[in-house]
Parts: sequence; C-alpha cells; structure tokens
Amino acid sequence: MKNNIFKITSTLMAAAMLFTSCAKNLDLFPANDLTGEQVYSTPAGYKSILAKIYGTLAISGNQGPAGSPDIGGGLDEGSQVGFIRAFFNLQELPTDEAVVAWDDQTIKNFHNLNWNSSDPFILGMYARPIYNITLINEYLRQATDENLTKNNITGADAEDIKKSRAEARFMRAFNYWVMIDLFGKSTFITEADGVGTFLPGEKSRAELFTYVESELLAIQNDLSPVKTAEYGRVDQGACWGLLARLYLNAKVYTGADKYTEAITFSKKVIGGGYSLSPRYATLFMADNDKQKNEFIFTANCDGLRTQGFGNTSFFIHAPAGGDNADYGASGGWAGYRATKGLADLFPRDGSSNVDSMQDKRAAHFYTSTRKPTPAQIAVTNIGDFSTGMAVRKYVNKRLDGQPVSDVTLAYSDIDFPLMRLPEMYLIYAEAVLRGGTGGDAATALSYVNLIRARASATPFLQSDLTLQSILDERGRELFWEGHRRTDLIRYGLLTTGTYLWPWKGGVASGTAVDAKFNIYPIPASNRSSNPNLSQNDGY
Repeated sequence: MKNNIFKITSTLMAAAMLFTSCAKNLDLFPANDLTGEQVYSTPAGYKSILAKIYGTLAISGNQGPAGSPDIGGGLDEGSQVGFIRAFFNLQELPTDEAVVAWDDQTIKNFHNLNWNSSDPFILGMYARPIYNITLINEYLRQATDENLTKNNITGADAEDIKKSRAEARFMRAFNYWVMIDLFGKSTFITEADGVGTFLPGEKSRAELFTYVESELLAIQNDLSPVKTAEYGRVDQGACWGLLARLYLNAKVYTGADKYTEAITFSKKVIGGGYSLSPRYATLFMADNDKQKNEFIFTANCDGLRTQGFGNTSFFIHAPAGGDNADYGASGGWAGYRATKGLADLFPRDGSSNVDSMQDKRAAHFYTSTRKPTPAQIAVTNIGDFSTGMAVRKYVNKRLDGQPVSDVTLAYSDIDFPLMRLPEMYLIYAEAVLRGGTGGDAATALSYVNLIRARASATPFLQSDLTLQSILDERGRELFWEGHRRTDLIRYGLLTTGTYLWPWKGGVASGTAVDAKFNIYPIPASNRSSNPNLSQNDGY
C-alpha cells in the first residue's frame, strides 16, 4: 500500500496470523483461537489487526501470493478468496461488461447466468465477508474500555484505539452490504455473540438492510470529517457514500424505495470537498493515490506488500495478451474482455471500429499493439480470446514515470476504487429522476455533465437526462469497477428479455433467464455446516 500505516509488512501481519485458522474449515463459526490475547497486549498489536481489517480487501492471506490463505476448504487462493477478484467475477461476468475465455472450473457459468449452490467461486465470495466480519468482531471486543484497561493501554494510544472502533464498524457494515447485495441474506454475528463454537443465526435481506443502515447512521459522527483521515482509512464521506448506495437500491433490497434518502446522503458527500481528477485514465494507474480528491473509499494495493492475484494484480494480467507491457504486467493471461454490449454504450462516428469512439473513456478498450477491428468487437466465440474488445483500464505504470514497487511487474500498485465521486453524482441524478425529493433536475444535469466534460463527451440537454441515459452513463463511467450487476438488477434488466447482450444466458444473441439468478445461492457447504441457514428461492 502507499505511505501510511497500512503498509502491511510480514512483521505486522505475523500477529494477525493467529486469526486465520477458524476460517480454514469454511464453517466460519467464531472459535477460541481468535482471541490472540498476546496480540492485543500492545498498541502495535491493535494497529496490526486494524491493518489486517483493511487489508482483507486487498490480500487473500498473510503470506502472498499463496501459502497461508485466510480461507481454506480447497479454494484457489488467487481466484476465489481475494475480495477484489471474487467480487469482480460475481458483479461483472454475469453482465454485458465482461466475458472470460478460460475453462477454469465453473467460471463460464457466470456470463451464462447458470450457476448453482455448489459453485466454488460463490463459496469463496460468501466466505470472504464472513471471515472479515469475524475478524472485525474480535477487534471490537478487544477495543472496549475494559479490555484496554486490562491491557494497560492508556492515554493517546487508548483514545486512538477507541476512535478506530467506528472505522471497524464501517468495515463490518460494508461487508454486510456485500452480503445484502450478492446473497440477500447472511450468517449473522457481531461482537455481542462472544467467542466459542456455536451455530450463528441468519438475517434476511430486509433485516440486514436495517442493521447496516442503523450502524452507519450511528457511527457517522464518530468518524473523521471528510478528507481528514489518513489515505486508505475511511471517514464520514465513505459512511455517507455507502448510505447513498444502500438507499438507491433499497427498493430491491426491501421492497420500499428510499430515493429521498439517497439524495440526502449523496449531497452530503458531494458537498464534502471532493473533486474530479482532470484525467480519467490516471484514476487507474500505479500512483493513483495522487488522485485521492476523487476517491471516497479504496482498497489499497502495493506490489511488494499485498502480493497476490486476488487484487488489482488480476486486472493487469487477465485482460492482457501479448500486449502485456502496455498493462505494466509481466505477462498476459489471455482471459477477460468486454462484449459488444459495452462498446455500444459509446457513440461512434458511423463506424463500428473502437478507434471512432468519441468518448475518451473508450481509450481503455484497446492498446497500441492490439486494436480490435470492427469484426473483432463482437465476441464470436467465448473461448477465443482474439475476439471481443480488450480492456486496458487498469495500468500498472506511474504517471510520474517512476518505477513501480515490484520491478518484476508481477504484482500491482493500483489501488482499487470502491467508491468515487462520480458514483455520487449519478446516484443523485437517478434518485431525482425516480422521484426522490430534496434535489432537482437542473442540478442533476450539471453533475452528469461534469462527468461527461472530463470524458470530452457531448453535454446532455435536460431532455437527454432519463433513467436510461443514467444507466448508460454509469456503464461508461464505472465499467469494470464492480457495479454493473447491481445496476442491471435495479433496472430490471439482468435476467429479463428486455435487454439482451451477446452470450447472455449462454446464447450468442442473448436470452432471458430464470429470475432466481438475480441473487446468488447460499453455498451448499455452509448450509451443511449450519442448519440455521436457509436457501434462496429456486436453488
């Protein structure tokens, strides 16, 4: 990671290794070996676990790239238990934004929208947030006044640890939001459950929504003011941004809309002092921490300290072929690219060639050595990497021209943007169009045109601002950042026949699929271990 306390070194992470064994069996019940009292005997020990809590979004274990995964059970550490890659696969592969040529286990089932409860990629994604939450719960137990006194931690050290509790609660709320969105229910544990072997209960989607909402509202004033926290740590902006996202999707999650609340909290973020970076491309480069004025919440990655292939290192290898040098990568894996559905969001000058796309964000769709011809924009064969658009959004090179931290180019320095200012602009605009109060159409238009101006795209007129145009703009601005599945579900488009893209449902021209695929199943192995867990409809 960058120059801050979250430089996760092998020494720092050694303490956190005491916390991994409970996840090895994938039952994920709190276990006695999570206490690690010696870790919590010093302020440095607390700091190491706080770093681990943040680091769970960038690393797959304590010993990258492999060898000591947080989550065992025979899952692949590179592809199935690292948060960024696992989240990307479940959020992007079922949509028009990504396909993969590989035959690795069940990976092609995602674009085909045809998975089941035994899928190992789904198992890994279910396990990751629950592992993270278990770690956070123990930190919160150990960060009470009583335990700080018992550990003889006083003064400024004690105050810093107490203040960090709000950060830990935010991280727990974020992980539970992931469960709300992907699975619609979750194993539910908090620090109040204590330590010991027991079978956790389950909360429904509506119950989890209420819990996450209440947690975020409760901690907002305990977090650092917007843009005052150390880079890589969450503040009020992240809290308000997650609330805005939660409220935008409330109708999907609970059946009741909260568009007014989405406007309220997106406005709070927008008014917090964030600003757009001048150039879109610099947001996804190796020194993108310099663009922190636009970033609200990031998963920080470092080529030396967060080595592994479950973070942004995946983005520089998986979409590359022989042009890997253009990605700042040591090699290309010839796997991922985009469908024509993504290309069609970008206006062209009458040609289907990507060179004619007028929006600067489309520059990420090809490299200097691999420019798809008009025929190649369409994926004619899922297993043929030579067709379809290459996506070069994440580039492991520094804008300042200095070398990256891992000179072998195996691992990436690119921080992953979990939340950016443009998302807040687009939440505000969509919520206004959906009838929320507290905002207005003219302001919504101005926000959308700020995004379009940076991309040198033609400004929208007021008549251009529609729900469909907002969805399309989200696709252009946020592609390959883990939003598309959620967006298509909110618009009723993921599984229906209203919108078809190439190879949707495993058919070249696209087809509607069963509505059950709007949500992922609870993994069969988790249900076998814990009879308190129920299955989603249709699985």
